Amino acid sequence: MFDESLLREIRDRFHHVDSCPYQGSRAFFENAGGSLTLKSVVDVNSALAAIPDNQGRDNPASHELVRIIDVAKRDMMTFLGASSGVVFVGESGTELLFRLVRAAVMGSDAGGRVIGSTLEHPATRSACKRWSEVAGKTYVQVAHNNETATVTADDYAPLVTADTRVATIVQTSPVTGMGVDVPAVVATIRAVSPDCLIIVDGIQHAAHGGVDVDHYQVDGFAVSAYKVFSKHNYGVAWASPRLAAMPHDQLDGTPAEQWELGTRDTSAYATFTEVVSYLDWLGSNFTNSTDRRARLEAAGQAMRAHEAHLVDAMIDGVDGQKGLRAMPQVSVIGGLDNPAREGLVALVVDQIASADVVAHLNGDGVRTHVRKADYFSGNILEPLGLDTCVRVSMCHYNSSAEVKRFLVSLERLINA
Repeated sequence: MFDESLLREIRDRFHHVDSCPYQGSRAFFENAGGSLTLKSVVDVNSALAAIPDNQGRDNPASHELVRIIDVAKRDMMTFLGASSGVVFVGESGTELLFRLVRAAVMGSDAGGRVIGSTLEHPATRSACKRWSEVAGKTYVQVAHNNETATVTADDYAPLVTADTRVATIVQTSPVTGMGVDVPAVVATIRAVSPDCLIIVDGIQHAAHGGVDVDHYQVDGFAVSAYKVFSKHNYGVAWASPRLAAMPHDQLDGTPAEQWELGTRDTSAYATFTEVVSYLDWLGSNFTNSTDRRARLEAAGQAMRAHEAHLVDAMIDGVDGQKGLRAMPQVSVIGGLDNPAREGLVALVVDQIASADVVAHLNGDGVRTHVRKADYFSGNILEPLGLDTCVRVSMCHYNSSAEVKRFLVSLERLINA
């Protein structure tokens, strides 16, 4: 867990860390819906929004915009742990996953299978379903485990065939908060179909630990900027050299690996550099290495450790306040003791509607969210016989005091 001094420094770097401009004092446990935003991101975004110039012109402003984008692309590669391939930005993480899936499904050999899992967000499930139908491929879904609320390599194994052309993996579920062992799933797939194109949805995971696409040995990866300390309206994608070279939407005459369409938003690139710079600073508190990638890895490890402490406090209690384990009226999706959990607890309260729980907590200045059995979350909730759940999502800037505030409010509701 971060010491008090470092946690104050961390929290000071974000806007609205402990208060809402429309509500006042509040603890923010809605990070899976979008993280807090770095102050430096807002500053850089505002500055670049005022620049009238575009890239590709012969003037000082244009030259600087190109330099900013080039620096950001290197920072994105460092963040992702990618030594090759291409990075680019798009409308959102969902839009980018659709583009990666489409290129992989349409560009791979004819026939065969496309495989994913029922744990996944519709960003990959819907994309795979649509483009498999267009390409004449068979889309199959691996069933996740309702008890653990995740999916494993052993779950994938029976459905992987030699003609599996494309596979998708969600690194962390935005509903259950449970992570997936991506390298293990990849190894299982490649043992049977070594040339399979594998695309990972890293959107939920990116704010909760390091990313390492070289280690994963995958072909595509995407994150949403607003879920990793930046702003809305863009995502970051990476494509391996072989996926990047496959046919995709691009302007005639542009390089084969050009994935950006039209004039780029320099602020999108620049604000992601601010995210990487922040993680670089955070990691410097935990390693003496002068290597930027090593500092980002140290930051990821520290974030995971701090969030694990917060989860333990929420489940087992903190500072004299009992936790969820001691509240028999509360059921936690995935169980109370699940090592796959990444900073998120999804729960239901006996005899109290999830919407009423969220409304009560919000009245006490604790921001959470209702997940409904709709196209976003029905794949998780319906097999459990649930219409809704309460999602309590933490991040590394949250504190034990905020966890206590949540627990006190929840217990008061239960005992009312």
